[in-house]
Amino acid sequence: MHFSFVTLFPHLIEPYFSDSILQRAIKSDLLSFDCVNPRAFSANRFQKVDDYQVGGGAGLVLEPLALSSALDSIRAQNPKTHIIFVTPCAKLFTQNDARRLSKKSYITLVCGRYEGFDERLIELYADEVFSIGDFILTGGELAALCLCDSISRQVEGVLGNAESLKGESYENALLEAPNFVKPHIFKNLAIPSEYSKGNHAKICDLKLKAAEAKTRFHRLDLYVRYKQGFKNEK
Repeated sequence: MHFSFVTLFPHLIEPYFSDSILQRAIKSDLLSFDCVNPRAFSANRFQKVDDYQVGGGAGLVLEPLALSSALDSIRAQNPKTHIIFVTPCAKLFTQNDARRLSKKSYITLVCGRYEGFDERLIELYADEVFSIGDFILTGGELAALCLCDSISRQVEGVLGNAESLKGESYENALLEAPNFVKPHIFKNLAIPSEYSKGNHAKICDLKLKAAEAKTRFHRLDLYVRYKQGFKNEK
């Protein structure tokens, strides 16, 4: 799978791939990435890519000419690239989206800056638009990396152990059950004794009940979906 990041700040993206799981995935040719800077497509001699809002308003907006040229160059290389704009003005990205998008071979993530994009860019180029939460960032690079990381770990072979994907949070509308490691007692808090007895059926049942309780406490909205019989979208 290949990711293209359309960003004014490639140096914010590149270090993320220099370590850990994604670095190993790149070395194994499971993943690849590049950064495309719209400034390289600017007709302005100062490589300016933003302008004041028509109709007034605080903050500058990314103008459409340079960004559209950057996206056209990516499409020319791979016409089937799936273009995603990351912006707070969109639906929330979910685990189901990560699973679905991991089947793509080429994804382009467009990172906003300032007050965002000229809306016509989204209408002309976006296959999907996502937000990572109900809050505002100074730019889209962090959000794009969140999507990339979440999608990448669903790609076969990226995680060393595929079993790691099972039982994670948001599977079947539940948060993941609490996890423990040795020592069995830490600062007077003990691991549930059933975890140490080797009865895997009982351990699974206990983990399910713990996941239900955790979800009900932290994410009542998910718990309601779970109780209503939510089924994963495979």
